[in-house]
Amino acid sequence: MLDKTIADRAVYTANKEKRIDSIKKILKNQEALEDQYRLNGDVISEYQSFKCDSALVYIERNLQIAKDLKNTDYLDESKLKLAFVSSMSGLFTQAAEIFQTIHYDSLPVHLKVLYWWSHIRYNENLVKYTDSPKFERVYASENKKSRDALMSLLDPKGEMYLKEMAFKLKGDGDYAASAKIQKDLFKTAEPNTHGYAMSAMGLAMVNKELENRELEEKYLILAAITDTRLAIKENESLLTLAIHLYTNGDVNRAYNYVRASLDDANFYNSRFRNAVIARTQPIIEATYLAKIEQQRENLHLYALLISVFAVVLILSLYFLYRQIKVVSTAKKNLSLINVQLISVNHRLDEANLIREKYIGYYINQCAVYLDKLDEYRRNVNRKIKAGQYEALQKLTVSTTALEKDALELYQDFDRTFLEVYPTFVDELNLLLREEERFSLKKGQLNTELRILALIRLGITDVNQIATFLRYSIQTIYNYKSKLKAKALTDNESFEDRVKKIGSFVR
Repeated sequence: MLDKTIADRAVYTANKEKRIDSIKKILKNQEALEDQYRLNGDVISEYQSFKCDSALVYIERNLQIAKDLKNTDYLDESKLKLAFVSSMSGLFTQAAEIFQTIHYDSLPVHLKVLYWWSHIRYNENLVKYTDSPKFERVYASENKKSRDALMSLLDPKGEMYLKEMAFKLKGDGDYAASAKIQKDLFKTAEPNTHGYAMSAMGLAMVNKELENRELEEKYLILAAITDTRLAIKENESLLTLAIHLYTNGDVNRAYNYVRASLDDANFYNSRFRNAVIARTQPIIEATYLAKIEQQRENLHLYALLISVFAVVLILSLYFLYRQIKVVSTAKKNLSLINVQLISVNHRLDEANLIREKYIGYYINQCAVYLDKLDEYRRNVNRKIKAGQYEALQKLTVSTTALEKDALELYQDFDRTFLEVYPTFVDELNLLLREEERFSLKKGQLNTELRILALIRLGITDVNQIATFLRYSIQTIYNYKSKLKAKALTDNESFEDRVKKIGSFVR
């Protein structure tokens, strides 16, 4: 699910941009400064986790509007938003200077709440940014003071208070109590919202401390999926998940996720996030490239072994051919001495051998193709021994036999496939329009059903399907296009649905 969501990131990003554009269109028609301030705030809310540069532009606009209106509350609110976005983009010095320009005692309660909440985010980012354990302790201590100040302003029964209490308990090392509060809050969080992603991220972090790796991974995935769908470019869920997977040995996914996380950070234009990623990304990438290199070396080794085997096989066939030539020459010399006697004896031997051959053929009718090839070689040898050169020249593979073999092969394939997937046709029909549905005749599949059966078995390569069914590649493409056109809904996902027919996990 997460891999597909990441693959569709461009779609989610485009949807986000459309939503922002719709707000901007309304904003263009507003003349009242109050309305402009309010709509600018909506744009800022969209941009502050999407594009920090754009968020800063609209915050500056609101700062000017606040000055024009001479509204101190608007001015302080915009400054706090400016400090928050600045810290998110790594401009910590600028954020600290902005905080110093705000007169805390004159703020109304709701802006005091925003003031301490912004301080918490500021200190948290500093902890993640610094490499110094000494400064980490300083910022963590400041963060604890900010959280205590924030909680003193909140309703103890309110959601925000409970969230901060959970983080406080986690900081104090009481992980079980923190997990309990966060689990209750997560149950009430609305899916597909930023709050839901943040709640999932909080649960992942507390489960990490509790050393519950499965739950940690589960909530990290939920947070990453939600952030990606919401086009949250300033997020730590993907990076944290990449580190978690790397630690657990899943290097391929860790590499893909850290690359996606870096792309998001570049899109958001956050020096802070880039710096955090830069500590981990080279390590994961180096391990990934080393793994690829090892696989490449293994492939070279396997290719060498196969080449040696091929040479040995060719040499064996050559010496076998030489031996056959020697035997053939000996038989020719003997045939000059007593042609008639040898001819009679060989006819009798030939009759016995042919009888044995067909008995063996019917007993081993399911033998592999190499057995058939070996039998053919033995038949040629007998013709040489018998001196039947004209018969040898006429010895060919019958087209009728091939067609019959192919028919028997398809019948065996149909029978075996329907034994494994007895409800295949019924389930397939549920994916098709009513007038396009198939009916099973005498337990046999038609060409279209065989193509879908091969796809269900995991054979999706058109060349392989064409070779097996003895059709051209273009014919197979035509069949597949017609089948997709018969689908009830999205024909692009038709083949994926066919692959799931008969599965326990859908």
